[in-house]
This record gives sequence, structure tokens and C-alpha cells, in this order.
Amino acid sequence: MREYNLDRIDLRSDTVTQPTQAMKDVMMASVVGDDVLQDDPTVRQLETKMAEMCGMEAALFVPSGTMSNAIAIRAHTSPGDEIVMERTSHIYQYEGGGYAALSGVSVALIDGEKGQLTPAAVAKAIRKAEGSLGHYPDGTLVCVENTANRGGGTCYSQETLDAIAATAKAHGCAIHMDGARIFNAAVKTKTSVKRMLRDFDSVSICLSKGLGAPVGSLLVGGKDFIAKASRWRKLFGGGMRQSGFLAACGLYALEHNIERLADDHRRAQHLAHEVSKMAGFSINLDAVETNMVYIDSDMGAKQLMHELGEHGIDVLDVGPTAVRAVIHLHVTDEDIEQVIKVFGQLAN
Repeated sequence: MREYNLDRIDLRSDTVTQPTQAMKDVMMASVVGDDVLQDDPTVRQLETKMAEMCGMEAALFVPSGTMSNAIAIRAHTSPGDEIVMERTSHIYQYEGGGYAALSGVSVALIDGEKGQLTPAAVAKAIRKAEGSLGHYPDGTLVCVENTANRGGGTCYSQETLDAIAATAKAHGCAIHMDGARIFNAAVKTKTSVKRMLRDFDSVSICLSKGLGAPVGSLLVGGKDFIAKASRWRKLFGGGMRQSGFLAACGLYALEHNIERLADDHRRAQHLAHEVSKMAGFSINLDAVETNMVYIDSDMGAKQLMHELGEHGIDVLDVGPTAVRAVIHLHVTDEDIEQVIKVFGQLAN
């Protein structure tokens, strides 16, 4: 799928996707209303559909994944609490410290393998005020990211997700999934989103990454939780008016752009395997499970970005020596072959 003419191959992120013509047609034909007054029928339809897909009671449409996670943390916790997450997780690395600024909570970080938590590490990280003479905060929330972005786009096994959820609840914690790319995980593991989330209290799902919608995420959970979350969406400035135009794109994405994620995964695998054979580059092939490829380079990340840029290929640096290439719906098989060719030219 292309439908987006560029003179460059943009692998910086799957957030660069733009609506296809079919998605634009659905957007312009949508019926809208004032969503703050709860009378936008297209938003209601999207929220209902996503809640059903997740096996949960309700959903809330918000402008971004960062806001969705921020609202979830605020609704699950009280100021002075502590939340548990993996050190490279998106909530910790890339959301501006919102957990501290907006919710007043501290964070217990776990060093995971390929960006993933383990039940044992979660149990060890949860602290409680009771029995500590008031020294410790109350650990009340565990956050899991699936797929794990900085882990290479890796997917949790269902067994591990179930065990982490059981551990969190045994220690009196709610459990939230940052499922920005949960459909990538579902397609890769051949596990339904509903089953994946069976034991979770909430999930944040992005529409504007691999699914190709221009804007928006959904926070999904129980009715009481979403009612509380609606209050925090308002306070954080996330109420939108005729947002059915955007919700229509989300509905189109859910109906047409999930199964095609397998094409992104296939292309990422091909790119990773070919570049890993070249001198001067190294890739952890075990971590290439979905649509991301993390590439270490002897020349350093900034120089590699520059060299690729000179050939019309854009990537992002994720460290002194590493760059990330993300495959999405505007990247074709021909694009991948061109990227492989350029890497070959740059190889030592």
C-alpha cells in the first residue's frame, strides 16, 4: 500500500502515516456532533467497537497515546503512590515526566530483557507504605508496554502477561497496558486482543501508528474507570468537539488496516536479515518480531543517519551507535530493496 507520494523513504516512525483516499472518503462522509456534550455518534461508535474488541465495558477517545496513558495513571492512582514499569518504556522515556507532573507519583523502574517485565521482577519492585514506618510509597499500578518499543518491537507471551497481571493483583496493584501497538502484537502472536487483555484493568491503544489514522488513541477499561477517566480528560484539556471526523478514520483503520500489519512485519524481517549480513552493522534478530529494526553501526548513529539521508532514506537515532527503522503502510517491497541496496553501499 502506498497512496502517499514521497521522494523519500521515511522509516523514522509509523506515526508518519497519512490517511489513504478511502480513509479520507469515510472521514468526509461521517456524521458528527459535539463530543464534549456526548452527542457525536461516530465517536460513540468507535468507543463501543474498541471496547468490544478488548472485551471491556467502555472506552474513551482522546487526542494522543501520551494523554491516554496520563489519564490512565491519574485515574488509577493517588498523589504519592508509586507505579512500576520497565526502564525503557514509553511512559518513562518519552512522555515528558507526565506521571510526576500530572499525577504526583514516583516510579519504580525495572531493567527488563528486550524491554519486557517478568513477574518476579514486578513482585520485587512493588513497595507498600504499610510495614515500612511510612518510608515507602504505595505501589498501586503496574504498566506493561506491548509491543515493547525500545525492546525492538517485541511481543509478550500470553503466559507472561497473565502471570504479571496475577502478580500485580496479588500485591494490590491495578494493571495497565500501554498497547500503542497492541494490534502488531496480536497479529504477530496470533492472539486476540480480547484474550491478551483478559486480566488487565485498562489499555491505551493508538490509532495513528501502524493502523494509519491521522490522530487519536483510545483508553479502554471498566465503566467506573472510564467515567473517572472522562473527568481527567476534561481537566487535561482533551475534550474535542466534532471529533467524529477523526473517529471515522479510526473505525476505517480497525476494519481495514489490522491484518495488513503482517506485511510490515515481513518487510522488517527481510530488511533485518539482509542488513545483518553486512560488515559494519549489527542487529539483534531475536528482537525483530514486528515492524521495527534496531541497527547498530560502526560509523555511529549520527553519521549513519546522514549517509542514509543523502540517499533519500530517513531513520531515527536511538543511541550513540544505533538507529531505528520502522516499517509502515507507506513502505513497499521496492522501498525495502532500495534501503538494503543503500546499506550495502555503506557497508565496510
